[in-house]
Formats: sequence, C-alpha cells, structure tokens
Amino acid sequence: MHRIRSVTRLPAALVAASVLLLSACTYSEDLHKPPVPLGDFRLGHNVVVASKMRKGPLSRHVEEEEMVQAVTAAVEERFRRYDGSGLYHLGISIEGYVIAAPGVPLLLKPRSALITNVTLWDDKANKKLTEEPKRIEVLESFNEETFIGSGLTMAREEQLQNVARNIAKEIQNWLEENPQWFEATPEEIAADEAERAKASSSARKDAPRYFGEGVTYDPEAILAAEEAAEAKAEAAERAADAAEQGNALGADPILLPDSAE
Repeated sequence: MHRIRSVTRLPAALVAASVLLLSACTYSEDLHKPPVPLGDFRLGHNVVVASKMRKGPLSRHVEEEEMVQAVTAAVEERFRRYDGSGLYHLGISIEGYVIAAPGVPLLLKPRSALITNVTLWDDKANKKLTEEPKRIEVLESFNEETFIGSGLTMAREEQLQNVARNIAKEIQNWLEENPQWFEATPEEIAADEAERAKASSSARKDAPRYFGEGVTYDPEAILAAEEAAEAKAEAAERAADAAEQGNALGADPILLPDSAE
C-alpha cells in the first residue's frame, strides 16, 4: 500500500508570518480610547500600494483596489487622531495576504494574515527615518468569531478589515517604540501653537452661528454689542450718582434752633 500525503507549500514570507505570530495576536479594538502619545506626530500622506502582493494558500481572493482601500481606511482611522506640530508620511507596500477560506472546524482552521513593508518620511527633514522598510506582519485578532475559523464565521470584508486594523495598530506600536523621531523643539511647538490660535480665531470670526432656520449671528458682533450695553449701563449709573450728589449740595440748609441764653 502507498500512503498518500498532501503537502501545501506556502510562500516563504507567509510561512515566517505564521510561525512568528501564532502566539502574538494584535489587539486593535482600542480606538475608543485616547491615542497613545507620539510626540509631534501628525500624518501627512498615507500611501498604500498592493501591486506586488501575493495571495497565500487557503485564502479568499482580494482585489488590489480592495486591499488598498481597506488598509488606507484603517491607517486614516488610527492616525488622523494625532495633531502634533510635525508632519510625517507613511508609505505601505502590501507584500502578501491570507484571507482565510472556510475550513473544517477543529481540524483545519486557516487564519487570516497580512504582510507589509512600511516606510516613514519626515516632511521637514525631507528624508526617510529608516534605511530599510520596516517589515510588519499580523494575524487576525483572536476572538470568539475567529476561534473556530474566521472563514466560517466572518464575511470576507470583515476579515479584511480585521487584519487591516491590526496592521495599523502594529505600525502605531512601531512608532511608539521610536519616540526620538517625534521630538519637537520648543520653538517649533510655540510656532505651531501660535499658528493654530490664529487659524482658530479666524474661523470663529468668519463662521456664522445658527440658532434656527434663517437666523444667524456673528459672535464678534454679539460681543461688541454686549460690551456697548455694559458701557451704556455704567454711564447711566454714573450720571444718576452725579445727579444725586448735585441735588444734595443744592438743597436748603437745615436751620437749627438757637441755643438758650
């Protein structure tokens, strides 16, 4: 008798991702919390490309445009919360993916994975902050839906969003590990605060406020009217005080009875 064995060969990068990450799942469901400090970080360009991505075994198919949109949205969702005084650009290349197909519960449970190369640019210095792209690899988050196989319990779009959000989270972890990249000088901080205050003041002045249909008001005009009303009230009060004092000085003297001789 001959024993038949089935061997599936994975691309080398996908094998590495599976081995390294089986015990290290990413938790990306923290967007409701305040973002972790990243110095003067503010996201500029968010460029995602997927022209070189390879589909792994036991994977559902994902179009290049779908992948780019999912990762772009996840990065925007996580990093547009930062408003530091600096400006940094992310370049993300999707190298490979597995969006788990339905398997056999308890026997074959493929897991979704995503492999990327990430580059970070400092806009002011006009240079990359690392000589080589950072390889970032993730598996899908582990939860009750993925326990028996996400291919059985989740739609393809949900699986893609899951690994895309995990990539964004791991990029944040990478940036957090390198705080020296985002250290602003006191002069840069002061200049940024002054610029923001000027922009905020201009926006308040130019933007009308609405209380109802067809009813608008200018906050600057209201403030000026309130100040004018206060000044008028103070002037009226001073005039009343002056009149009262004048009446007191012009009154007939009080005659006192003569002393008894």
